[in-house]
Amino acid sequence: MVSFSLAAPVTAVAVPQSPAVSPSATPPAAMSTVGGGLLGRPGTQVNLGSGTAVLPKDVTARSWIVADAESGDVLAAHNAHWRMPPASTLKMLFADTVLPRFPSSEQHKVVPADLTGMGAGSSLVGIKEGETYTVHDLWLGVFLRSGNDAVHVLSAMNRGVEQTVKDMQAHAEELQALDTHVVSPDGYDSDGQVSSAYDLTLFARSGLQKKDFREYCSTVRAQFPGETTEKKGKKTRASFEIQNTNRLLAGDSDITPYRGIAGVKNGNTTNAGATFTGVAERNGRVLLVTVMNPEKKEHNEVYKEAARLLDWGFGAAGKVKPVGELVAPRGAGAGGQAGANPSATGAGKASARPGTASARGGSSGVGVAIGVAGGVVALLAVGVFLVNRRWPLPDLVRRRTRP
Repeated sequence: MVSFSLAAPVTAVAVPQSPAVSPSATPPAAMSTVGGGLLGRPGTQVNLGSGTAVLPKDVTARSWIVADAESGDVLAAHNAHWRMPPASTLKMLFADTVLPRFPSSEQHKVVPADLTGMGAGSSLVGIKEGETYTVHDLWLGVFLRSGNDAVHVLSAMNRGVEQTVKDMQAHAEELQALDTHVVSPDGYDSDGQVSSAYDLTLFARSGLQKKDFREYCSTVRAQFPGETTEKKGKKTRASFEIQNTNRLLAGDSDITPYRGIAGVKNGNTTNAGATFTGVAERNGRVLLVTVMNPEKKEHNEVYKEAARLLDWGFGAAGKVKPVGELVAPRGAGAGGQAGANPSATGAGKASARPGTASARGGSSGVGVAIGVAGGVVALLAVGVFLVNRRWPLPDLVRRRTRP
């Protein structure tokens, strides 16, 4: 068994950084040790077993992590707890917190106040004031187009942006995502807003417990309601197509969809650079990867580096000694009440409406199967994620319509 830790290369980039990130791109000497002491060390952490391929050389991200979604084992990591701006990958925490609170069929008519407070240059799905949307429509806007307008409308439904930020922070703490400080629900660059590759992976793992979260994050394209028009006294409302901006899912001119990919979320802002968390399955094994801010600024670089890390992870799984673990929520203990249900946490409990979390066919709560591409995971009372193949869910990858 070979164990080593590699210091991170110091490379400055001409991108404005938030106060939480050193301009020299040097990670802190000491970071959080949630999930294990090695994860708190700067540089690359990996324990290579006999016959295990070395990590890919051309990964330039300031921070990344590769983990087994089912066991929680962290196979390898690089500055896993470095607190950096998360961009729209923070929408995973937003969705995990707010999604269980409203039935997908609920309708909401947008008023001007719903769309206030969005940052300049925000990504938008195209929501219009005065139009009515279902909650299902809004979540498609969040996951596929990373629409900050959809986030703000859902936040307004959730008693406002300020309350939603409080709910998200409480849920992050319940998940033991202690690197995360939430300022805006959409991930837009804000002073002091930070997360880490480790925390983003926790958010994805928790969100994937929910069937509707899995379905939204694995959808390649969908129809979104347009603006109502009137001609000769007759009102009509057309729709337009939206496509997922996750390039490992939808593909692009220089990248093909990754085999086995089933989500999760991408982001890109001035301070954060490109960020991405993905989940994929091969031969019954489900892996999570998070990549934050590659130094290499080529087109789609964050996805290419994530794909290389996933390839390595699928080859190394079962051959490497874990360097840490993805911890269970604080509420996952002998009492059997885990923290996967955000309405059971702090401020979330106060704002969750009675009946909405439990009436949605398993979109929250203990024991909700993850079911990513044939691998089924349940959050159990012992506080760990374990494979449970007695009730496999449909393969999200094979039944998806490709571009």
